[in-house]
Amino acid sequence: MESSDDTEEPPLPLALSSFQVSEEFGFLLPDPLTELPAPYGPWMDLAHELPQLITSHQLRSRVHQMPQLSTQHLQGREELHLAHLVLSFITMGYVWQEGEEGTVQVLPRNLAVPYWEVSQALGLPPILSHADFVLANWRRKDPNGNLDTIITLPGGESLRGFILVTLLVEKAAVPGIKVGTALCWEQLVLHAAAHLTVLGLPSTSDLTHLFLLDYVDPEVFYSVIRIFLSGWKDNPAMPHGLIYEGVSPEPLAFSGGSAAQSTVLHAFDELLGICHRQDTAAFLHRMRDYMPRPHRAFVQELRGAVSLRQHVLSSGDARLRAAFNRCVGALTDFRSLHIAIVTKYIAIAAARARARRAQPSARAGPSAGKPPAALEGKGTGGSHIFSFLKSIRDTTREGMISA
Repeated sequence: MESSDDTEEPPLPLALSSFQVSEEFGFLLPDPLTELPAPYGPWMDLAHELPQLITSHQLRSRVHQMPQLSTQHLQGREELHLAHLVLSFITMGYVWQEGEEGTVQVLPRNLAVPYWEVSQALGLPPILSHADFVLANWRRKDPNGNLDTIITLPGGESLRGFILVTLLVEKAAVPGIKVGTALCWEQLVLHAAAHLTVLGLPSTSDLTHLFLLDYVDPEVFYSVIRIFLSGWKDNPAMPHGLIYEGVSPEPLAFSGGSAAQSTVLHAFDELLGICHRQDTAAFLHRMRDYMPRPHRAFVQELRGAVSLRQHVLSSGDARLRAAFNRCVGALTDFRSLHIAIVTKYIAIAAARARARRAQPSARAGPSAGKPPAALEGKGTGGSHIFSFLKSIRDTTREGMISA
């Protein structure tokens, strides 16, 4: 198994490519592979059948029959990312096949060992993260530019919509990442005012439009999809974590997939000098461990760069201050939209699920027979979701520079 050159020190001035950030796709993996080499056919076969195997309660038995494959034939970044994507989806299906009341304590050796090895090579944890679910899980469906996912889980079109809308958010942030990075390493005094006016953040009106098109059914998201994004850290359904057989005799605990693992939002916080409160900042910094290693290095490099905020403060330039505040305002609006989306897709959906659970004859969810309850007040990453999101939104707003 060959790892990528993630550990090399990037040259300065900053080059996005040094951190595996694409000029066109940003943090998305450009043109991901959709098939692994032939020796890994057993993994791909399972991955392509996941929705049916999970809903028919057959995935666990199929995993037990799977041969333990060596990872030595995986070569290069693209193959490693696809292998991690495939093994992540299989693992989530295996753990949550029977819902939160039918979880397992042990991930079998034939899945756990190669998953661990691929994770170590990429510097990612052995659990489904934003890097798998969105960044590496897309393909071109046809020459017209229509997109589709590579691997899927129960949830049908709602799952597909959730992944692809999140992907479009990542793509919409690319101009802002490019301009913001240039600001930190170019002639800041000469170019800051001009660049700040085009430091593009994803338009909240555009994002609202995407979600209001109802690509994602709230009840399907809450009752079917969400459990497969849940981890085994800070989750009452798996309080002791998960034993990775052949890797560690003790249970390991990892957070589930979360928007807090998106490098885009961490990068904008560093670019704009946003300082979050201690407990919130601690969770966000922990989420950086779930990013690809080069993306973590990119965020750290931004932290050590020239302070854009300090330059605006010291310039005394009202036009520059107004441009900076528009950027902070756009990020604040984005986070307010996130709260509204969470209200619709989690809070309201959870209330409806509680009402259904009160009816003994009601059945919902992929396999356990009822919607999950363990994370009603938390995000899939384990945070207390509304207090966390409101704290982030409020401290972002506080980042504006007063006259």
